[in-house]
Amino acid sequence: MSDKKLKLLLLLIIYISFISLGLPDSMLGAAWPTIRAEMLLPVAGAGLISMIISSGTIFSSIMSGKFINKLGTGKLTLISVFMTAAALLGFSLSKNYLWLCIMAVPLGLGAGAVDAGLNNFVALHFSARHMNWLHCFWGIGATLGPIIMSNAIANGGLWRRGYLTVAIIQICLVTILFISQPIWNSFKVNIKDEISISDNSDEVFKLKGIYIAFIGFFCYCALESTCGLWGASYLVQIKGIAPDIAARWISMYYFGITIGRFISGIITVKFSNTSLIRIGQTIIGIGVILLLINNVYFNFSGLIFIGIGCAPIYPSMLHETPVRFGKNNSSKLMGLQMAFAYIGTTLVPPLSGLIMGKAGMHLYPIFILVLLIIMTISSERINVIVSRRGISVGDN
Repeated sequence: MSDKKLKLLLLLIIYISFISLGLPDSMLGAAWPTIRAEMLLPVAGAGLISMIISSGTIFSSIMSGKFINKLGTGKLTLISVFMTAAALLGFSLSKNYLWLCIMAVPLGLGAGAVDAGLNNFVALHFSARHMNWLHCFWGIGATLGPIIMSNAIANGGLWRRGYLTVAIIQICLVTILFISQPIWNSFKVNIKDEISISDNSDEVFKLKGIYIAFIGFFCYCALESTCGLWGASYLVQIKGIAPDIAARWISMYYFGITIGRFISGIITVKFSNTSLIRIGQTIIGIGVILLLINNVYFNFSGLIFIGIGCAPIYPSMLHETPVRFGKNNSSKLMGLQMAFAYIGTTLVPPLSGLIMGKAGMHLYPIFILVLLIIMTISSERINVIVSRRGISVGDN
């Protein structure tokens, strides 16, 4: 087989891997109303599981550089997907809350290593277009996850069957990754310098506006994860929607992210990163307004709007890093910004769940609105700082 065909085959495997990565990311929020009712758990219980998963993701993402250098991306992906498959199988066998928390550990560790490893591999070997489509494929998985869970719940309330289905899909992917190891090995490069952020990393903290940027990344991922985790609970408890219907509509939220990223990948030639960020923030604002209207169809549409609005923001903020802080600082800041993004994913959903568990799920749209406002202020503040350096904020 020619090198070109091998490269296309490997790209297909990577895309499938990212679909698989997205599948479990959206399932907990969709399944939680049913799990909570069965196990008699508080609303905030999903927050702790989410925090454990995110903590594992942060740790494995930080350590991924060392793992890639030692194992290579192919082996690391194989091991990581095996861990997620085992964790999902454990979820499907869970009889109590403690076991769910234990299984969240390998799920987070595996997901973080796959995410960092594959993103790095595509950045090294494929064009920016494929990087955009890669995250679109994550959205496909995140959209399918709640649909799988919804069907499982609708057919007897068997949320465990939903996790078992995804575990089987992951096991099939493990087999594919095992067979494809020789192909991965043919694309070896020295990436030690590509992923290290340890050298002089203290210097980047002195850059003007860097802490504002960290706040923006923190708030964006906090908003995206909070919306996905508690959306079904909001629809069930406040709007009186059946759990299986609520799970389907959460899948539409992730579909909004997916289709939005596909479209934003096309229109990047017409709009700057700054414009795409502003457009996304505006669309999220419209979605929040729709959530506040006392009409279930407006509420459903609001979730889709928020998903579409989220789509261009994260990749555009990452891509804008060299403009904001200089190309020489870009490689160091990428890892730090993603770390703050993961921290937002880790801390805010459980905290918001704890507050809503005490004060009521009606605060759900308010949390999203507050995060949006802080993110928008930080983004515009950085634009002012950049413009004062004589750089147009519309430059890509």
